[in-house]
Amino acid sequence: MKILVLLGGSSSEREVSLSSGGRVAEALRTRGHTVTTADPHPDPFAVLPAARAADVTWLALHGGAGEDGTIQALLDLAGVRYTGSGVLGSALAMDKDLSKRLFRAAGVPTADWEMVTAGDETPWREPSHAARVFASLGAPVVVKPSKQGSTVGLSIVQEPKGLAAAIAEAFRHDDEVMLEAFVPGRELTVGVLGGEALPVGEIIPKHEIYDYECKYTAGMAEELFPAPVPDAVRDEAQRLALGAYRALKLRGCARIDFRLDPAGRLWCLEANTLPGMTGTSLVPQAAQAAGIGFPELCEQIALEAIASRGGLE
Repeated sequence: MKILVLLGGSSSEREVSLSSGGRVAEALRTRGHTVTTADPHPDPFAVLPAARAADVTWLALHGGAGEDGTIQALLDLAGVRYTGSGVLGSALAMDKDLSKRLFRAAGVPTADWEMVTAGDETPWREPSHAARVFASLGAPVVVKPSKQGSTVGLSIVQEPKGLAAAIAEAFRHDDEVMLEAFVPGRELTVGVLGGEALPVGEIIPKHEIYDYECKYTAGMAEELFPAPVPDAVRDEAQRLALGAYRALKLRGCARIDFRLDPAGRLWCLEANTLPGMTGTSLVPQAAQAAGIGFPELCEQIALEAIASRGGLE
């Protein structure tokens, strides 16, 4: 096959994307495919000739316009097959507020939350606002941009006095900020490939949460595949992952993240439509646990995109 790998982009996750894309391109070459790479930044239209010439475009973009449906819309208009979810699924998964609404509608548990929007009349800088939020959501409170990935702009606020500063930091990355109840417990993740759940994984980060440094720095987290959880938890995590995947109308390869609380209940955190493919990324480890090597994984994702017409609906 002729495959174009899109990598880089303009988001805060650019360096991660360059790493993912480089690994994907090399893996596909080992499978005998003719692979070229292109960066849609600063001019996404410039990649269209190469995309049209390829059998499929492999999206190794993360965050921003590469993952929120923007590049997907461009490729749809150009009649190009591509990996990952389409415009709607990409946009829904990127918006954490809409994602959680759809999770709940589909019966997928997710922690309580509320939103703060730039320019609205919510007096989020006032101590009374922080007191009300903590009374409603409990302590600590997770503060994060609504449409960012890799925990960029995320804070865990232990006391009301720190809430306004955390919201201001999150507003540096988005015009909507989510305030979410913190769920204590273990971090679990479920990859979905071709509509089937991969083995459940557990992440044990060196920090309180699985943040940017823990995700992309070797040795900053321990990843266990398969996760050492009871069969009932494993089965429920896979069931809920597929429920979240369908609720957001996702396609191709995705990753659904959970917290497992001390009472054994699972809470869905978010869905990732273009999961990382770096040396420390989770989906490749899940695939390996299922007996799928990294080159085979990358090839399977490309073949599934072609079989499903990769965005041409």
